[in-house]
Amino acid sequence: MANGQNTLVKLDSRAWHDQIAQIIAAEDTTQFPVILVEALRHVVRFDYSVSFAYRGEERPICTYDTFTPEQRIVYVTDYQEGPYLLDPFYQVCAERIDPGLYRLREIAPDRFYHSEYYRSYYRRTGLAEEIGFLVALPHDMMLVISLMRAGANAPFSDRDMSKLRRMEPIVHASSQRHWRCLGYLRGYNGEEKTALPLLDLQVTNAFENFGEGVLTRRERDVVRMVLRGHSSESIGRHFQITTGTVKIHRKNTYAKLGISSQSELFSHFISYLSGSVAPDEAAE
Repeated sequence: MANGQNTLVKLDSRAWHDQIAQIIAAEDTTQFPVILVEALRHVVRFDYSVSFAYRGEERPICTYDTFTPEQRIVYVTDYQEGPYLLDPFYQVCAERIDPGLYRLREIAPDRFYHSEYYRSYYRRTGLAEEIGFLVALPHDMMLVISLMRAGANAPFSDRDMSKLRRMEPIVHASSQRHWRCLGYLRGYNGEEKTALPLLDLQVTNAFENFGEGVLTRRERDVVRMVLRGHSSESIGRHFQITTGTVKIHRKNTYAKLGISSQSELFSHFISYLSGSVAPDEAAE
């Protein structure tokens, strides 16, 4: 929860330089994430923060969060079970977007807020807005330090974003130093990457193979884009096909899977992902 007692400080003040000194002193200690987030609270107000490290097809690692145990089930535990595959922050990390500070709505697909992932999962978080510092770490990892406002709170203003962007150098440099060994500890031996853990493979294979044996390759490609929140127009541009062709693929997909809506498609996918439905049953 937000610490409502924190006093906002000016970035050219002695108080802010004291905050920077605390961040630097906390590097390589267990208190670093706490102190970094508390320093950010002295610049802008927010309700929650969570940090996830992403690399390729691996399940994200939660390096820090400010949630209660009950909230953590939705924000972290449920998320790591598979919905992260549909998260715009995961997707842009996989695409190796340039490090920086981004609003979720800036990087999300054009129909993200109408997607079943948003309606069935993301809206459960009750967030008004989410923004994230994207930090490049060694060993091909990307770290996202998310700041979140919940409920009726106003989105981050342009002034808030400007203040946070002035903080980017210290956030990036200190995070890169503190978490510099994270990628090495998670599956790397020198420069050699070991095999993905079995659970990681099961989750990513489920996403890639959903509908295999029933849907064509192109239909499965379209399904993945639909699940992530892309419109037919966006999908058409991505695959360089007409919008009409995309709609035909979607119509054929629904017919083959015996469904009639995006909500049923999402439920099918989540059931398949969780293993509660066998692969051949999920695609019938």
